[in-house]
Amino acid sequence: MLKQRTGLAIAAFVVAATASTATIESIDVGRDGDLYSLHAETVLDASPEAIFDVLLDYERFGRISSVYKDFGYLDPLSDGTPVVYTRMEGCLLFYCKSMMRVERLEADSPGHIRTVTMPDRSDFKHSVSEWTLQSEASGTRMIYTLEMEPDFFIPPVIGPWYLKRTLRRGGGDAIDRIERLAQDVEELEQGA
Repeated sequence: MLKQRTGLAIAAFVVAATASTATIESIDVGRDGDLYSLHAETVLDASPEAIFDVLLDYERFGRISSVYKDFGYLDPLSDGTPVVYTRMEGCLLFYCKSMMRVERLEADSPGHIRTVTMPDRSDFKHSVSEWTLQSEASGTRMIYTLEMEPDFFIPPVIGPWYLKRTLRRGGGDAIDRIERLAQDVEELEQGA
């Protein structure tokens, strides 16, 4: 019985690992002084609505990347604007850092999400991220842009290189997870 369960678990893992069809068409990371930028275009096999739902699920945001250690919604601003937070952790050799980002959330269903960091409550002087979701015959084109200026020490020489590498590598893994989570959302909606 244990062998059967183990075999089924391995088979499920292999199917899940190969089910992702996300295609990263481009990913560019840049740096201008202390300002870092990321632009990625990806085609995912899921609807814009399902991807939108996954990206706004800040109560379970850690499913997208293991870098997120704490996350969720905070009290909205006085004008009703939603406020979200994420706390990330990362290490560079012997230097480890926990980074907090508190952001205003703007969402226009199902095609656009924008977050703007509140510097007085964050470890970033500036950070703006945008997700644009466009329906295509093959699924959804997701365009993600990020512009950020950390308000913490990044070790010279190695730090900028490592940060750029992390954004590039982590982005691919996150895209695959977003696609799988969005496909799960679609399956749940079809079963309901």
